[in-house]
Amino acid sequence: MKRKPVLIMALLLAFEVATFGIADSARESADRGPETTAESILKREYELAGKRTAETHYYAMETKVVQFSPDGKRIGVETYRLKLACVPANQSGKDSDQYTCRKFILQKGDAPPTTIPVLNGWSYQFKRTESGLDESGQVFGIDHAKFENLVDSNNNPLSPDVAYAVYNTFIDFHAFCNVFAERTPQGQGIQNLKTIGQKIVHDSAFSEPPISLGSTIAKGSNFKNGEVTLFFKGLSIVDDVSCALVAFDSGESSFKMVMQPMPNMEIKVVGGSHYKGDIYIDLASNWVRKVTMGELVVTEVILPMPPNKINSVIERSSLIQMVSKEEFLQN
Repeated sequence: MKRKPVLIMALLLAFEVATFGIADSARESADRGPETTAESILKREYELAGKRTAETHYYAMETKVVQFSPDGKRIGVETYRLKLACVPANQSGKDSDQYTCRKFILQKGDAPPTTIPVLNGWSYQFKRTESGLDESGQVFGIDHAKFENLVDSNNNPLSPDVAYAVYNTFIDFHAFCNVFAERTPQGQGIQNLKTIGQKIVHDSAFSEPPISLGSTIAKGSNFKNGEVTLFFKGLSIVDDVSCALVAFDSGESSFKMVMQPMPNMEIKVVGGSHYKGDIYIDLASNWVRKVTMGELVVTEVILPMPPNKINSVIERSSLIQMVSKEEFLQN
């Protein structure tokens, strides 16, 4: 019984200390001002298009293409995997960023994956211009000749549609990580997103970039973007790093592709597309940490022989992740 008052006194003392600590902490928070509150973090201005830090970064990208028949049945799955390293211009001293493809992996359904030997170790300079084209009319300066007559590691030639999908993987990477995630040369871009909840129409809205490629996808082929928007959704954490979360949406887009698989044969592909996703931008370094993308594509293939028209629905999904150098060099 003699221990009870001591115990009660100890509890009262602990309560008094805790109460004093809470009050003191509240006073300190008030003294520091409103910038310490959650509301101020949500309402403050952010710089999402700041200069990126001068260091090499490594990325792994995976795109899955699922094809459906008109009755909704899944009729094919293709997976494209790319490992890409970037040495920024402010590290190398060059006038543009240098990208190196360590490996490109293809997989059709459950078949064993294959690689594309000619792309292993291939390096190129990423060229950002106001039009998005270089002096030869190539998007982002990516050499079309590199994707002519592609063969896999089993020495099997790639069909024109698969070869184009390989090329387009590089285009997608730069569209998400550079066009959407970097300052635009003109018009509205990510630099105009300052506060959470803000939405803009991107400079690439209603643009019509060419999608011709080599001798198989003829000139006059193009992709027409809809009202492309960026939306500053909020903040997130990727790999224990604080990131801005920015959503992109293409609006209602369309395309026209003229394929010439052999002399005197022309195949037209027309259709509609809607893609959207999220970009996670490292608030400290301004580098992209992660990208997710989903796209629905409806196509009509017009053939010069029966059945004359083939309709299909394609679902594409992509994931881009920044990885460590060790992960990049594995497999």
